[in-house]
Amino acid sequence: MNTTRIAELAPGVALCGAIAAAAVGLQHLEEHWTGRPYLEALVLAILLGTVVRTAWTPGRRWASGIGFSAKMLLEVAVMLLGASISFQAVMQAGPALILGIAAVVAIAIGASYGLCRVLGLPKRMAVLVACGNSICGNSAIAAVAPVIGAKSDDVASSIAFTAVLGVAVVLGLPLLVPLLGLSDIQYGVLAGLTVYAVPQVLAATLPVGLVSTQIGTLVKLVRVLMLGPVVLGLSLVMGRSARDMSFGRLVPWFIVGFLILSALRSLGVIPDVILGAILPVATILTIVAMAALGLGVDLKVLARVGGRVTLAVTLSLLVLLTISLMLIRLLGIV
Repeated sequence: MNTTRIAELAPGVALCGAIAAAAVGLQHLEEHWTGRPYLEALVLAILLGTVVRTAWTPGRRWASGIGFSAKMLLEVAVMLLGASISFQAVMQAGPALILGIAAVVAIAIGASYGLCRVLGLPKRMAVLVACGNSICGNSAIAAVAPVIGAKSDDVASSIAFTAVLGVAVVLGLPLLVPLLGLSDIQYGVLAGLTVYAVPQVLAATLPVGLVSTQIGTLVKLVRVLMLGPVVLGLSLVMGRSARDMSFGRLVPWFIVGFLILSALRSLGVIPDVILGAILPVATILTIVAMAALGLGVDLKVLARVGGRVTLAVTLSLLVLLTISLMLIRLLGIV
């Protein structure tokens, strides 16, 4: 990248970085006041970016850097997240539960997509909502978005409403323990299958017990692993629909990188000390990318689709919850 290109990108990237820094600062304040981040910096970055975009429309000087942050930095972040996946840890869950988790994710994606389409959501937003609900919330939406060519408005809408519902799930899910008579193990599996993010799994299970937390975290990690095959499958579908069968189009470079890093992590090539340096970088890049997406959001569009997206996300979550409970009963988990 030459100096001219760097100078072209610098204003927009700096703007996104400043919004991301503010989002991180707000998350720290939130943790200090409440003890936990009900709204993570990733979500706050989108909200702050949207506020800035509502008050002020960035001109051409900022456009290149904002676009670079929303696409390239996001793709790099997704690739780096592959280093956190270890296939050995996944196999410890046992073949029956692993297959069950995969089945739940597949069924939930199909059902969620169908609900979204029935409610009139555009195809790309329907895919975002379905993957976000069924796999890992914001991270899944962020990973799927560049593969399907989703618009900033669609990404921001999906993440915003999924994030709000995610907080509700963390607060309300423990109530099912007495209502349904769930054991600690059953609740751990349920939390791992339904809660969006790993930190949220911890928040939802710690009040119930350590066993629930351990089981929930393991199930959640297995569920996150489903993101790789889903994104790869979507890239193949999008490649075929575009009638371009070149490998680079069918399998985006960052997905290849994700899979390579996952394999290296599984083989022990990437030690914990290196992983400890990679994950913060991936997190920072994702937050910067979310700020860029927020800067591309038109609040009028968000308001127009808000009701439908909220209903779609809520119904999709109820479907996921029902399927997860059925799996627990089917496998005889006690």
